[in-house]
Amino acid sequence: MSFSSDIKQELNKTSNLVNKEMVKYELMGYLISGNIDVIPKNQLKFSTESDYNINRFSKLLSNLNIPHNIEVIGKTFVITLKIKNITSIIKYQNNKICIEEPIKQVKEEYLKAMIRGIFLGSGSINNPENKYHLEMVFHQEENLDYAIQILKKLDVKAKKMITQNKYSMYMKEGEEISRFLALIGANKAVMQFEEIRIQREMRGKVNRLVNCKAANLNKTINASVEQIAAIKKLQQTGEFNKLDDNLKEIANLRLENPDMTLVELGTLLQNPVRKIWRKL
Repeated sequence: MSFSSDIKQELNKTSNLVNKEMVKYELMGYLISGNIDVIPKNQLKFSTESDYNINRFSKLLSNLNIPHNIEVIGKTFVITLKIKNITSIIKYQNNKICIEEPIKQVKEEYLKAMIRGIFLGSGSINNPENKYHLEMVFHQEENLDYAIQILKKLDVKAKKMITQNKYSMYMKEGEEISRFLALIGANKAVMQFEEIRIQREMRGKVNRLVNCKAANLNKTINASVEQIAAIKKLQQTGEFNKLDDNLKEIANLRLENPDMTLVELGTLLQNPVRKIWRKL
């Protein structure tokens, strides 16, 4: 089962169907999502391969006494309902479903319910072990903009994307996705997501540390090679014996310990020092 399916299964078990207003706003979210299509005979069709999702949508409709029909076509569950039965809940005009209710007049708990309905209707989220990406699709740009404004009011940032009549909002930041999951009531998913996020951050820090150490090691080796070449040149020309005793000592230590840094070589001197200045 995918991470998205796990979240929708968890949300399906959310017991908030007693509050009729909450139910209405969650249903509104479903109705403006990208999986709702207008079909002949003035009907709407909702399609999904998730039995948890179709079950949740059916519960919302039944709770509000809205007649609907459920079919199974291959692996897809399909709910159909007459448009006239939802016009008291949401506006339908010019073959478009839209919401005209000002956001500032709606309680935050109802706005959260609507966002939950949108995610259940057409939302998806990647396995966070691979990458952070949450997306929700709409048929109409107006509804996309409305949803983004809701999230902005609820302090969650989402970006807008339009491609070939596909309208969607997306998030790629781990923190924003975590806040979104908490907002829609997917508490178990939040804990799982945060655990994965912490592990990813730890792995990232370890990798950066290893890369940093590797880079420093390469610098040490390159410097050591240059120093050893200079020392050998001094030996070949007879200039080495003209060096003072301190420089001779550090030069001989460099030849014996090519992998050490100058600071590490300084600790091996007869009179150890904390910093060795390069004089060769």
